[in-house]
Amino acid sequence: MAALRTVIGRLALADGAVFTGEAFGATGRDIAQSAEVVFNTSMAGYQESLTDPSYTGQILTSTFPLVGNYGINAEDVESGRVQVAGFVVRELARRHSNYRATDSLEDYLADAGVLGLAGVDTRAITRRLREGGAMNGIITDRTDLSDAQLVEMARSAPSMAGANLVPTVGCAASERWSEDLGAWSTASASEGKKLRVAALDCGAKRNILRNLTSRGCDVTLIPHRFDAAELARQFEAGEIDGLFVSNGPGDPSAVDDTIAALRTTIAQGGPGIPTFGICLGHQLLALALGATTFKLPFGHRGANQPVHNVLTGRVEITSQNHGFAVDRASLEAVGGTVTHMHLNDDTVAGFCLADRPLFSVQHHPEASPGPHDAGYLFDAFVRMMRSRTPVTADDMGGLVTG
Repeated sequence: MAALRTVIGRLALADGAVFTGEAFGATGRDIAQSAEVVFNTSMAGYQESLTDPSYTGQILTSTFPLVGNYGINAEDVESGRVQVAGFVVRELARRHSNYRATDSLEDYLADAGVLGLAGVDTRAITRRLREGGAMNGIITDRTDLSDAQLVEMARSAPSMAGANLVPTVGCAASERWSEDLGAWSTASASEGKKLRVAALDCGAKRNILRNLTSRGCDVTLIPHRFDAAELARQFEAGEIDGLFVSNGPGDPSAVDDTIAALRTTIAQGGPGIPTFGICLGHQLLALALGATTFKLPFGHRGANQPVHNVLTGRVEITSQNHGFAVDRASLEAVGGTVTHMHLNDDTVAGFCLADRPLFSVQHHPEASPGPHDAGYLFDAFVRMMRSRTPVTADDMGGLVTG
C-alpha cells in the first residue's frame, strides 16, 4: 500500500509564533482562514464543540492530546454544521472505534470545508494564549505564503471585540422544536399544563432545546431580532409561558437589536415574562438591565469549570464556553443579585432579579459535553414559569444548613 502524502499546515499567531504540522480535513483548497484562537480543556466532546455555534469565528485548540479516537456520529451535534474556523490537535487518531461512529473526524472536517492541523505542541499554544490572552491567528496549508506574511495576516484580522456574529448563526424565522433527549434523558416532564417556551435563537445549542422538551415544554425558536410588543401580547394571551435566551458567538455588547428588545421586555409592567438565559443570553440580559460586560483574557472553555452556587453554598463542576463576562459592580448597581461565581477568577457565573421572574447563568447546564451538576436549572425555569414569581434558593437546589 502506498504511503499517504503528508500535507504541511501552519498556524500563525498574531504574537509572531508559527506552528508547523500536518494539515487534515479540507486540505488542498487554498484555505488561509483567520480567526480568534482559543483553547478547550475538555477530555471528550470534540464533536459537540466543533458544532457549537458559540465557536463561530474561532480556531479551536484542544488541550487533550489525542483527538478523533471515537469518530463522528449523526447524533452528537449541537447545530446543523461545523461552526469552528479551524481545529488544532496534538495527535489525530488514524483509526476510530465506537459503535455509534459513522465517519472519521478527518473526513467530517473535509466534508464541512474546515481545515485541521495535527502534530503541533498544543501545550505551547495554550501557554501562549494563557499568558498573552486570546489572540487572532491564521490556519492554512498553502505553501505560497511565508511565515511573515501569515503573521501579518493574523495581526490585521478583525478583533472579536465589537463583533456581532449572532446574525450568522440564529434562525431567520420562527420554527418549532420537538426533539428531546431520548434514551439519554434523566429528566421527567413536569406535571400540569404543557408549558410553551419562546426560545430566542442567538445560536442555540440543540441539547439546551432537548432539555427543555424533555421537561415537557413546547419549544418554539424565534429570531434574535424579535418584536417585544408581540412577545408581550403572546404572554398576556396565554400563548407562551416563558422566554429562553440562548447561547451564541461574538461580543455581547454588539448585539444591539436584541439588547434593546430585551430591555423593553424586562421593563414592561406586571410581574413580567419568566425568563432564563444561558451564556450569551446571560450577558444580553445583564446588558439589557444596564450592566456592562468585558472581554476575559483567554476565556473559560472546558467541562471542568468550578462554580460556587451562592444561594446553596454548593460547588458545581460545569461546562463553559465564553470569552466575555458580566461586570459584577455594574450588575449589582442595576438590581441584579449574583447567584453563582466562578471559583477560578471570581467572575459572575449567574444572577437573578429579586422582583421579577428572571435568572441566567454563564455556564452550560445542558453539558454536552460535560457534567450534569447544573441540570437543575432547567427544573428551576419550569417552576418559575408555573409560579411566575422570582427564583428562590430552594429552586436552585435548596439551602445548605448546619
